[in-house]
Amino acid sequence: MTSKIKKKQVYVGMSADIIHPGHLNIIHEASKLGEVTIGVLTDAAIASYKRLPYLSFEQRKMIVENIVGVSKVVTQNVLDYVPNLEKLKPDYVVHGDDWKVGVQSIIRQRVIDTLAQWGGELVEPMYTPGISSTKLNAAVRRIGTTPEIRIKRLSRLLEAKKIIRILEVHDGLSGMIAEDAFVEKNGMKYEFDGMWSSSLTDSTARGKPDIEYIGLTSRMNTLNDILEVTTKPIIYDGDSGGMPEHFVFMVRTLERLGVSAVIIEDKVGLKKNSLLGIEGGQSQDTIENFTNKIVAGRKAMITDDFMIIARIESLILEASQDDALERAAAYIDAGVDGIMIHSKKETPDEILEFCKRYSKLTRTVPLVTVPTTYCQTTEDELSDFGVNVVIYANHMLRSAYPAMTRTAKSILSSGRAQEADEMCMPIKDIITLIPDGV
Repeated sequence: MTSKIKKKQVYVGMSADIIHPGHLNIIHEASKLGEVTIGVLTDAAIASYKRLPYLSFEQRKMIVENIVGVSKVVTQNVLDYVPNLEKLKPDYVVHGDDWKVGVQSIIRQRVIDTLAQWGGELVEPMYTPGISSTKLNAAVRRIGTTPEIRIKRLSRLLEAKKIIRILEVHDGLSGMIAEDAFVEKNGMKYEFDGMWSSSLTDSTARGKPDIEYIGLTSRMNTLNDILEVTTKPIIYDGDSGGMPEHFVFMVRTLERLGVSAVIIEDKVGLKKNSLLGIEGGQSQDTIENFTNKIVAGRKAMITDDFMIIARIESLILEASQDDALERAAAYIDAGVDGIMIHSKKETPDEILEFCKRYSKLTRTVPLVTVPTTYCQTTEDELSDFGVNVVIYANHMLRSAYPAMTRTAKSILSSGRAQEADEMCMPIKDIITLIPDGV
């Protein structure tokens, strides 16, 4: 009796966020070699070297399971292939030849070294011409997103990344910058994960004081401008949230638009910027009143995806660490999804002390900081103390104002625009900056 010949085993790692002919070609070539197992990278694995995928892991896994030529789908928890290879011991790994340079070149070498342990082979079909993932991603961003997809992205990021970086935006143009800005360091791509819709910079951009003078309806106009041209999650600066009855409408409005979270501060009276501290004559709300507001906001929520984050002003108002921690515990019990701890000190000492003591609470939620005054502190340092989200809360407008002032003064001094021209982007670039949608 003839024994059945065992098929060769083939492994393919794949993000599978936007399936294109290049992916199908890889699977087709892999299926010629044997039985194909696809390792779908988790959100965390992908977010470790580039932006969070548009589709969730479960959605991407379901798509790959239904592609012709795929025998099995497994989870690849990290960018490194080695853990899955050591478990499956495939005869072949198939990957396009585009990973010979850049961040994945190190991963490629580890694949080669691991396969050599049992005589496996790396097969690298030529990268499919005419296909650019970068251009496809750009096209998706131009199409935009939906409120349902956007609202979930913050919670997905919190699950996928050790620390999330958020940048202040105050109009559509600054939103576009936050959406697209990136740098490459050591082969890794770094970008902002989301946006902060700041009441300070929204008010300032309108030439108004930061005292909650700009109403919710007016701020929604700004927010809509940002939503129209971006896809990343937005955290909304809700100031004090107003009366509990007002906060209910704020929550409903933001949730309907697809905003991921609102942050409200535990202060009462005329709103003044927190960095004024006690000199601004600010007062802190009672724990009971503020928790009632939180509860009212949570009852107004329609989905489980929207997040309410409580901003604790105890350190700003020179109360004790004990007061801040008591409030954190009470707000968590009331149902908040995150705690923001604020400080106006020029060193991070009191923030780091809070972080250490906060981690020992019976229950914790994601921790948010705003290192405006202690700006020398790095994201890695804050992350080491348990911070999950860093908000750069006013830097876009603060950098724009002096640049515009220099340009205006240059024109006045010279009586012409030539000297100012070197401070400006080329006129052709500004004309073509905004796609016409055609």
